[in-house]
Amino acid sequence: MSRLNYHHLHYFWRVATLGNLTEAARQLHVSQSALSAQIRALEDSMDTQLFERSGRRLLLTDAGQQVLSYASDIFNRGEELEALVRRGISPDVQQLRIGVQSTMSRNFIEGFIAPLMQRMDVRFSLHARGMVNLLNGLRNHQFDLILTNTNVVSEGQEGLWQSQLLANQPVAIVGPVDAQFDKEFPTGYEQQRWVLPAQQTEIRAAFDGFCSRWQYEPNVLAEADDMAMLRLLARDTGALTVLPTVVVKDEIAQGRLKVHMPLPNVFENFYAVTVKRQFIPPILTELLALHDVK
Repeated sequence: MSRLNYHHLHYFWRVATLGNLTEAARQLHVSQSALSAQIRALEDSMDTQLFERSGRRLLLTDAGQQVLSYASDIFNRGEELEALVRRGISPDVQQLRIGVQSTMSRNFIEGFIAPLMQRMDVRFSLHARGMVNLLNGLRNHQFDLILTNTNVVSEGQEGLWQSQLLANQPVAIVGPVDAQFDKEFPTGYEQQRWVLPAQQTEIRAAFDGFCSRWQYEPNVLAEADDMAMLRLLARDTGALTVLPTVVVKDEIAQGRLKVHMPLPNVFENFYAVTVKRQFIPPILTELLALHDVK
């Protein structure tokens, strides 16, 4: 085998990671034909096939999977080094870049970062994103960690994501303080309107299953996939909602909303996700230790 061409290997890594030749070519600012030629050159130099075509999809061969494992280690380390040098090898002030899922509870996020607020040796930034952008940013070392209510499992890149459960918050039916209901659901709920989490969320699925067991059909006024918006809707519409109590803890404390009934055995989980890396900021280790669920 001829000497390894790391330029060709980098192109292979980007295509294999994205799983899409067109998107990889766009991000790398090269034509698809040029990108395909670079990958063929790498395959020729290794005398092995790295991809198989299945319709319009590129699938890794067994050899391709092995090459991807090495390439991920090489280029992830390189990006980590670049990010570390760019921020300073031994800074007086530690910097922490936190990506947060845009639909998460702001109250939970505030509680998570509370230990950082009084630190004079720490500077942190928060960036709200969708899940795909968060994972891409974490992979490219734009974030030190991300906060999400969805567990992340590595697929095709063993050990890439490291997910830590931070908390599981109880989910309850919440609404106006003057609303009165019998203890036995659904008595008293027949004429109520609801503002609910969007379809295909875990909380909504749990609530729909709960209603199905009681043969109850909620009268839905509005749906939202953002906890902050659900909080406002519950506060301002007079409708009932279903959400983790941490989302509306201030409104409950102020007497503006009330927990009418916890949903049995329903919780929302919150996770911190990091990526496998050689250098871990000390403040990140400290922060995750403070929130470790035993």
